[in-house]
Amino acid sequence: MKTSISRLLKTTLAAGIALVGATVANAGTMKLGMTTWVGYGPLFLARDLGYFKEKGLEVDLQIIEEASIYMAAVAAGELDGNASTIDEIMKYRSPDFCFKAVYALDDSHGGDGILAPAGIKDLAGIKGMEVGMNEGSVSQFWFNILLKQAGMTEADVKITNMTADDAAAAFMADRIPVAVTWEPHLTLAKQANKGQVLIDSSKTPGLIVDVVALNCSYIEKNAADVQALVDGLYKANEFIKANPEKAYEIMAKGVGGWLSKPADFASSAAGVNFYGKERNAEFFKDGAAGESGKLVTLGGEIWGSFKKLKMDVKYEDLVDTQFLAK
Repeated sequence: MKTSISRLLKTTLAAGIALVGATVANAGTMKLGMTTWVGYGPLFLARDLGYFKEKGLEVDLQIIEEASIYMAAVAAGELDGNASTIDEIMKYRSPDFCFKAVYALDDSHGGDGILAPAGIKDLAGIKGMEVGMNEGSVSQFWFNILLKQAGMTEADVKITNMTADDAAAAFMADRIPVAVTWEPHLTLAKQANKGQVLIDSSKTPGLIVDVVALNCSYIEKNAADVQALVDGLYKANEFIKANPEKAYEIMAKGVGGWLSKPADFASSAAGVNFYGKERNAEFFKDGAAGESGKLVTLGGEIWGSFKKLKMDVKYEDLVDTQFLAK
């Protein structure tokens, strides 16, 4: 009898522990989709250093190289959110598909650029030339800002729609004279002494900004998990400042792809500004009237002119800063 009671107690205790474990695992989970980009490294760093887990959150990071695919997955509930540029996600916001940015990850600071023939002095010099560019992407958004600053429009050039990678390849092969692309292609062109980087995003700080955006229902139902995400990213950015070489090693392994080597990751990281707690506070300060709000307005103007928006996206439709100051 004593043995039977002992076994019963052990069985009951084990079942209770298993139930608690299952509850914890199911309570704190988040699935995010994103492309291969150096600016998303802090997500992998926080995951692999256990910063999310110590707050009770398990984060599943999935590399999906097409924005329309991971946004469709978020809309279908297969993902809880994504990492992407502010202007990119604006195109998918609709009355029926609600998501909001809860954290700013980075901005491109030299990671994006325009490859052009040597001797061209400014953007006006490419008038009439064929430009390889990914229409509907952040490349088009950024390029149109530059055109506007130069008093030009896309009508002043000949756009050929292709991916940023294909545009760079076409430029290197002399099939097109101008390409709007990003790293590592800018560095590769420099190393090959091919043409020139006419302008890069270091000249336009704060215009190509990546954020983590989450489904509105997920935010509402999982506030503690969203806070854990933000806190983990804050901690990851402090680690980058204190231990950059080790951070690049961990992030390179996590992000993978063309950034899988720490040296390549470190080189590409020089072209971005990682956003921590202070920079998030600064970027989102003053709401719609501040830096982030002006970027949303600019995105609305540009994508609206190309009829890419599904609704008139207001700042409050796209941003939720409640977790940043805690």
